[in-house]
Order: sequence, then C-alpha cells, then structure tokens
Amino acid sequence: MDPAQNFRSLQEQVSSALVATTRTTGQIAAEDLPFQRSLDANIASSLDEQKSRFLKLAEKLVNFAASGSEIDAPQLEDADALENNWRGVVDVIDSLLERADTCLDEYTGVIKRLSPSEQERPPTPKPKKARTGNVFRTQNIPKPQLLFENVPTNAESTAFKPLLNAKPHAIVPLEQSLTTFVNEYGLEQYKHPYEAEIKECQYPPSVYDQVEPIPYRSFEDTAATFVDTPEAVAAMLAELKNAKEIAIDLEHHDSRSYVGIVSLMQISTRDKDWVVDTLKPWRRDLQVLNEVFADPRIVKVFHGSFMDMIWLQRDLGLYVVGLFDTYHAARALGFPKQSLAYLLSKYVGFDADKQYQMADWRIRPLPEEMFNYARSDTHFLLYIYDCLRNELIEKTRRKELEQHCIQDVLQRSKDYALQRYERPIYDEINGRGPGGWYDMLVRSPAMFSKEQFAVFKAVHQWRDQVARQNDDSTNYIMPKHVLLNIAKAMPMEVPALLNVAQPISQPVRLRISELLGVIKQAKAAGANGPDMMQVLQPQQPASQGGEAPEDGKSVNTFGGETALSERKLPATPFPIKSDSSTFWGETFGSSVWQVNVTPGNVIEDLRLALPLPELTAEIFANPSDFAASRPNKEGVDPGARAEHEYIKDRKPQASEDSNIFVVKQLGGGRKRKFEDEETHVPTSGPTSDTSEADVGTQEKEEENAEEEEEEIRLPTEEDEIKRRAQEKAARKAEKKAKKKEEKELAKQQAQAAQDAEMEAEPFDYSKAESVLHANPQGKGAIDKSKRFNPYAKAANAPKGMRKVQKEKSGKSFTFRK
Repeated sequence: MDPAQNFRSLQEQVSSALVATTRTTGQIAAEDLPFQRSLDANIASSLDEQKSRFLKLAEKLVNFAASGSEIDAPQLEDADALENNWRGVVDVIDSLLERADTCLDEYTGVIKRLSPSEQERPPTPKPKKARTGNVFRTQNIPKPQLLFENVPTNAESTAFKPLLNAKPHAIVPLEQSLTTFVNEYGLEQYKHPYEAEIKECQYPPSVYDQVEPIPYRSFEDTAATFVDTPEAVAAMLAELKNAKEIAIDLEHHDSRSYVGIVSLMQISTRDKDWVVDTLKPWRRDLQVLNEVFADPRIVKVFHGSFMDMIWLQRDLGLYVVGLFDTYHAARALGFPKQSLAYLLSKYVGFDADKQYQMADWRIRPLPEEMFNYARSDTHFLLYIYDCLRNELIEKTRRKELEQHCIQDVLQRSKDYALQRYERPIYDEINGRGPGGWYDMLVRSPAMFSKEQFAVFKAVHQWRDQVARQNDDSTNYIMPKHVLLNIAKAMPMEVPALLNVAQPISQPVRLRISELLGVIKQAKAAGANGPDMMQVLQPQQPASQGGEAPEDGKSVNTFGGETALSERKLPATPFPIKSDSSTFWGETFGSSVWQVNVTPGNVIEDLRLALPLPELTAEIFANPSDFAASRPNKEGVDPGARAEHEYIKDRKPQASEDSNIFVVKQLGGGRKRKFEDEETHVPTSGPTSDTSEADVGTQEKEEENAEEEEEEIRLPTEEDEIKRRAQEKAARKAEKKAKKKEEKELAKQQAQAAQDAEMEAEPFDYSKAESVLHANPQGKGAIDKSKRFNPYAKAANAPKGMRKVQKEKSGKSFTFRK
C-alpha cells in the first residue's frame, strides 16, 4: 500500500477516535458526578477505578512522548499531581509537537535531510548522562530501621548515653568519661566521651610539611568494595590500620525517619575505596572502627563534618580523633566557594553529578550510578587534602603570619569533632530546644491572634507526636508553610482543612478528623489564652525570679517526665520592646503591643510639644540625669514651649496665670521701619481662666496707641476649638445658601425653557430649504465664518510653567538682617 495512503487512513482513524472521546468527555463532565457518587457506592468505586486507569494511561503516554527528548516526564500519581505538574505535561506536548512539525517538514521536502556521508555528518556529541529526575528520590519502601536490633522508639525523655562498649586509644577511661552535666535548657546530658583525647590530640608531623601532592589513582582502575558483612568489615579494618590518612564521608536520609538515619559510609585510602552499608541490623557492631577513627596517628579527612560527627555518634557509636576538615581549609584560603564540588572541579577537574545528592540512599540493591557518586566524594579527597595543606603552608610563609594557618584549621576541626548528639525532647510549654515551636515562631513574620497562636502551638505539638509515632520527619508529616496556613485559617470543616493543608501527606490524610478536633479544641481554649507577643517577651531564668513547676518536672508529649529543676531558659537575642529612650524619654504607645491608654490622657501622651529643646552639650553629657531631671508630665501644659534647664540667659517669663506677654521684654529691642507704626494682634475674647481685671487691663492697652510695646495674647486650646467650630458653621451655612440659590436658579431656567417651548410656533417642513440639494452659493449657503471651530477655546487653556532659570556660577547675593 502507498505510504501516503496508509498515513491518511491512520490519521482518519485517530481523528475519529479523538472526536468521539472528546464528545464522551463533554457529556460526562456535564453530569453531576458528586451527586451520582452520593447515590450509589458502586458508581463511586467505578469512577475511582476508571480515574486511576486513565491516569496510568496518561502517564504512560507522557513518558513515551518524552522518551526521545531531554524533558523529564512528570509522575501522575493522582488528580492533584496532574494539576500540580500540568506545566511539565505542557512541556512534553510542546516538544512532541515540535518534533512532529520537523518530521512533516522533512517528509514534504521543506527541509532536506542530512547526507549520511562522513564528511557532511556533524561531529558526534558526547553522550549525556541520563537525567534520573525523581527516580531515586524518596521511595515508598519498607523502613529498614524496623529490622534493627535496637528499633528506635523516639519516645525517650532521658539523656542520650554514648553507644560505646569499649574506648580504644583512651587517655581517660570509659567509666570516668561517661559523666553528666546540665545543659542550657536545664536538661541533664552526658559529656563527650573523647573530649580529653580530642583536645590533647597531637597531629602527625606530616600534616605540617609541604611536600608534593601524591597523585590520585584513576577512578576506573581503583578497586571499590561494597561492605555489607561483618567479615568484610574486619578485612577493611585490617587495611585501614596501615594507612596514614583516610578520607570519610556519609550519606544520610532524614525524610522517613524522625531523627534521621545514616544510610551509607564511604572510606578511601590512597589505593582503595570502600562503601559500607550502614543499614544492616548489626550496624552498631561498626564500633570496632574506633580503633582507626580514634587513633590520633591517622589523619581523618572530612569535608563539612559538622553533622557527620553527630550522625556517627547517634547511629554507629563512632568518634573521630585527628580530624582535618577541608571546608575550614577552603575558608582559610579565601576561596569564593567552599563546597566539595568546587574543590573537585578546581584541583581534579571532576564535575560531580549532584542530582544524586538528594537521592534516597536506603535503596537496596544500590544502583551503579549512586555507587559511583558515593565513591567520588572520597576518592579524590586525599589529593585535595595535600593541595590544601601545601597552600596553607605557603600562605603562612608568604604573609609571615605569627599563627600558622594549619593550626587554625586544625583547631576549628577539633571544635567540630567535639559536637555532641542530644536527644530531641519536645517542650510544649515554652517551645524551646531543637524542634520546638519557639524558634519557628521567632523566624516567621506571622502575627497571630490569641486563637491563632493557640492553634499554631496545638498543631505543632500534634505534628511532632505523629512524627514520633510513625518514625517520620516532621517536615514529611506537615511542612512549615502548611502549619502556618492552618494556624492562620483555623478551618472548622474537613473540606476547608483539606484545601488549606496542601500538599497533604498520607499520615495527615488518615488522621484528618483527629487534626480537625485538635484545631477546634485549641481555638476554643485560645480565646482566654496567652497573647503571642507576651510569650515572645524575654524570659528570665528560674534562678532570677522565674517560677519552676512545683514538682520540678514537666510532662512531655508521650507522658514521660523530664527533670526541669531550676530550668534556665535563654533570653531572646534581641529586645522585643523598648520601654524608654535616652533622647525622647518614654516611648509612645502602639496598638501592636496593646498598650492600655485611657481616653483622658491620649492627647497628653501622644502630643509632641514643639519646638524641640535646644540640644546643648549638657543634654548628651549624661542622658540618665537628663531623663531623671524631667518634670512630671502630669503638671505640664502640652502647648507650652519645651526648654531645657541648661539654656543660658533665659529671659523672664510672665506668670502662669496670665496668657499675655510682651515681645519687647522677651525678644529684646528691634528696628522698626516707621517709629509710629505699631503691630497689634487682637485676641478672640476672654477665656474661662482669665479674670475680669485681666480683661479690663487688656482693653486699656488696646486703646492706648501711643505706647511702644506690642502685646500679643496667645489663644488657648479652648479658643482654638471655638474658632474652628464657628468657621465650620459659617462655611456650612454659606454652602447651604449657595446650594439653595443654585437650585432656585435652575428651577427658574427650566420653567422659562418650558414656557418658551409652549409659545414657539410649529415648524413648517413644506417651506424648509432642501438639505440634499442645497445651493452652496444661494440662500441656503453655510456661512463659513459661523462654522464650529473645535480649537477655538484652546487658547484659553492654562499656560505651562515657564522655563526655570539655571543657577549661574559666581558670587551670590548676601542679604542683611
């Protein structure tokens, strides 16, 4: 059959199928499906079955369409995933249409295909690494921690005791090392068992020598061993004891575990690489590696080991003595970046594929791509250590520094090695400590009401409780932004809660009714609860006036008791509210802090008397004395002039009972243009505080035109209010009269127009001039002088601002006083 004819028949079949499918879809969408679901359970199950079938078909189509391109096809697990990943679906369809357009152009001859000859063939591009996208991200696999010999319960409220059964290379015996102390939160904790050994560690002399870096072996030629049996661990340990330097790195998973879990450990020497599986049930038997990890004669090279030190202690009971952290070396050398990827690119020219950085390292068997990525983190690290050490020594010699740069790096590395793991204990009362609601609330810009604040604390505690019970991370149960959205919205129905809590995890979906009950109960109790800003105020430690519980204990989320005797809570690092100012004195009230202000003192508290006091040197000499010397504001007139006691040569003032003063007395003599000219400002009348004698005196002074003194009466606040009221009443009366007059005039004009219309003669159309056959030169010609000119009034428009004169250079005119 002709290929063109075959293509047309296929096109017709596809088009007819698409049209029929579109029509059926429109008919189904027009039906009330939720109503049909509620009538019959069989319909609901059938709809769900068909929906899942269509989603799988759509996902297969999208994956097939994206198989020949570099676009990652989105995963369509449910209807919400289809809506959230719609942009990815559109990208796949666009790519498919572009390829179809190109193929059609080639088929029709618009674009000529390339010749297959070697000369015209373009150079073969380097093969690109396949993008895995979300393939190796968090997987829904059985939790390996359930098979451990010590299954985590996450409900312990006691201090974390080191997992050591023995202490190799000890200076202080194990029994004497396991002592306790009280931390900043008032909780009893165990000390670091290798604290003395780390502080007194003497690094080998080779660390301080500048020698030629030892070249690394080829990545393909170096042997790599996957260690997943106790026999393989013993064999690896025997080889590690003979090394002088080893490179170590960890891969951690923290999504489907409450405290996290070490999934993989990479160890490299100059000649060999090991990848240790740390998810085996006997994982705590890896403590035997302390024979190498705690040996000060062997340098342990890490990069960014802050959390690695904590994870090793928590899961494997391993402690590091003789740590060299290349992150601190990169910082000491002032590199623009301190990441391991940057160091690999700088010294080795190796581009690390960071798409596996967030992969799920619990996957077993371990894919080859992830195995090679794990190896690359430590395979080149010892060579990078040599290069960094040489540059640190060279920098010290070049700048002739008193303190060796390597000494600073080693000291910082020791500080990292001294990190301790402390078990997270939830404090529902104060929200302090790791994982508490206090730090989240301080870092959040949200301002909650009492009810919202109560809902926030209750949902935060509920999230932590569910995460502990399911052994999942709190962020997996409910992200931070979802928690804040629920606290703001405070939904009272399940549909509203489902709409707010997006994206919603499976544990929350299964406990949605329980979460709704927590929200309702917290909202009802929050009406009479504490205010958010009161709780965020700096808290005083218990020894400084804080009240501890009567029994000295606090019940945690799971009913356990935590010793909180003399709990000392650290104050916030910044003041929430300032009570006084060294310049302004007491601060003004604000609605944010809910300051209770009575109506009687609102004006006195908020009014600023101007002009400001003269800023003399005495004011800033001792601000506390200046604030203490201020008079009581209850007896101060808010309209009086504020002056400071240090103002020199202050003129005498009139008595407090009189509102009249003489300008000549206070301001001194002045020149007048005319000797007989006098300035007079009449007053608005006596006030309630002015006596009759003062009024009489004032009238006599106004009648005396020969006196040279000028008198001014300051209007009081009551006079000002009366004057404004009178002006307002006058304006209102004037406006009302004007409005009435305009209304009467409009009425008269309307009546006149109506009378003129009644008296007008009817128009005789038989005698009217012809419009279609008008004579332009005859009787009916239009007078050009009377034509309408739309631009006639344009000349009456306001003129623009004149050009501003530019300032000319030269001498400026000096005005005399």
